[in-house]
Parts: sequence; C-alpha cells; structure tokens
Amino acid sequence: MRPHLTFLFFREEDMPSSAGAHAMTIRQQTEEIERNVLHPKACLSSRSRGRVKPEEEGEIRTCFQRDRDRIIHSKAFRRLKHKTQVFLAPKGDHYRTRLTHVLEVAQIARTIAKALRLNEDLTEAIALGHDLGHTPFGHAGEDILREIHPGGFDHYKQSLRVVDFLEKGGKGLNLTYEVRNGILKHSKGKGLIIPEKKSDRAATLEGQVVRVSDIIAYVNHDLDDAMRAGVIKHGDIPGMVVRTLGDSHALRIDTMVKDVVYQSLRVKLEAILMSEKILAATVRLRDFLYERVYESERIKGEFRKARKILRDLYAYYLEHMEEVFVDIPREEKLNEHRMVCDFIAGMTDRFALMTYERLFLPQQWMVL
Repeated sequence: MRPHLTFLFFREEDMPSSAGAHAMTIRQQTEEIERNVLHPKACLSSRSRGRVKPEEEGEIRTCFQRDRDRIIHSKAFRRLKHKTQVFLAPKGDHYRTRLTHVLEVAQIARTIAKALRLNEDLTEAIALGHDLGHTPFGHAGEDILREIHPGGFDHYKQSLRVVDFLEKGGKGLNLTYEVRNGILKHSKGKGLIIPEKKSDRAATLEGQVVRVSDIIAYVNHDLDDAMRAGVIKHGDIPGMVVRTLGDSHALRIDTMVKDVVYQSLRVKLEAILMSEKILAATVRLRDFLYERVYESERIKGEFRKARKILRDLYAYYLEHMEEVFVDIPREEKLNEHRMVCDFIAGMTDRFALMTYERLFLPQQWMVL
C-alpha cells in the first residue's frame, strides 16, 4: 500500500494573525512540509543535531539549505573548477574537473533522495561539499601529501578541515553535524562501497546516498573521459559490465540508480544498498578503471611529474614560511607542516604549475 501523503500549502490569509499565535516563518512552513512528506527515516531539518557554534535559525532557509549555500559560496568550492579529476590539465573542454564531478554526484544523489523521500537539501549539501579538501593533480596529489606530511593526508579529512577551519580566515563555515558527518564518511577508495559495519556508514541515510552516488558518478564519467582521451576503447569495457549495467553512459547510470532505489526500498530503508549483481558489476568496472586508466603508464607518467612538483613546493615553503599564502589561517599553536599542507592541498592545478615555474624555472630576460 502506498502511504498517504498530506501536502501543506500556506497562503497569506491562512497565516495566524499577530493578535493570536506568532505567524509561521517560511522556514517553519518548509520544516512542517518535511514532517508531512518525507519518509519517517529521513533526516528532518528541524531535528538536526545542530552546529558546533549555535546560531539563530533563519526566516526562509532551513539549516541544511544554509549549509548548501555556504558551501557553494566558499572559495574552496570555486577552486574545484581548476582541480584534476583524472586527466591532468586537459586541453579539451569536455573533460571532467573536480567541480563537474561534485555536480554530477549531487544530481545523482538528489535523484535517489527524491525517489526515497529523503531530505534533498541535506543530500545536496553533502554532495557539493564532499571533495572540498581534494588536492591539485587528483589522487596523485593526495598520495604525495600522505607521504611527506608528518600527519598523513586524506582528502575527506581535509574536506572537513576546510569547512571547520580553513574557510573564512579560520572561522570555518560552521556546518551542521549531519553535513559534516556525510563529508567525513563519503570516501571509499578501493574499499567497500557499502560498509558492513554500521559505524563505518554515514549517520544519515542522506549521507549514505552520497557515498554510493559518488562511485556511480565517477566510474561512469571517468570511463567516458578515458574513451574520449583514447586511453581505452569502447570494446575494452568488460563484457559482464556491459551486459549487467548497459552499453551506454546514460544506461549504466540509470541501471545503477534504479537498483539503489529499489534495493533500499526492499529493506525498508534500513540502509542504502545495491543488489549483489549490480554491486559486483560496479566493483568490476572500478577495478577495470584502476587497471587500465588510473594506474596505466600513460596516466602515471604525467602524475610522476605532478608528484615532483608538489614535493618540491612543499620543501620550498617549509623553508620560506613567510611566503605561505595569507589566506591560510595560523592556528594558536604554530604547526608549519600543517600550514604548508593546507596551502598545497588548496592549490589548483594551474596555480601549482604557475608557482613551480616561477620558483624553479629560469625566467626569460626582458630586453628593452
């Protein structure tokens, strides 16, 4: 049986008069609609666990809408347009960047959230913020910072550091617990797409949606870009992937999204799941991309150069702390490695290349 939904529509003449109860704000109307329309297991804006620094609620936007907007207006979000997804500084206009990646994740995640009657605003905020801490030069940048920074490096932890501290001159964005938790729990690398332990999953179903949407987005758009670049051909895609997921970019995404929706409904939203068949095909596609694209000699050759660039920049700035960008806030207890790591991680590809050229390559002498 389909559950009965009650939709609330408020007109000005329906609002309580000031002589009686206080009029509901637009935000409160939205929160009331959420209570009446969303799934019982959805995360309601009105029941958020709140922010580290308490704030007065707004009149129009819910807390998750405000988080989404803070992320979109952040400097870290704008820098994603010049950060590598897979192909380093591509000359073609149609290759994905880290920015287009998060937009594709957000689109897929919102589709799943809407179908499951989950909170789309929370889902979108997590999706848009999940890669804010990513390095220049993709995972090659993450790997080199993990090697040379004494505290190690993980882009999902750095994303949380961006929103908690680095943005707004050390004040951070002061996001809600649910968005911060979703950002922290999104990453999987070669690990399990659907974590077995509940403690490894996001605290909200919306966060779990983003985690699975992330891999749906990247295995499909990275495959598309790899074929565009001539690294692989359509005929190279494993047969079981084509037979199970589909023979086109759109069909594969459609198959995976539908599977997540119906499998999650099958277990009454106890978790966000994939069927064994679709999950196996997704893992096979991911493994294929690692073998033939991410770890191919053609890609690794360029990234070896990128690793040298970041290693040299890191060493230089440790010796010249006065040149670390002014927007990197200084913590109470000065940690030079931490500041340099923050500076390097925040660079775009082209800023890193431009800086390396300025610092380490001879400049042409201008003769008048």
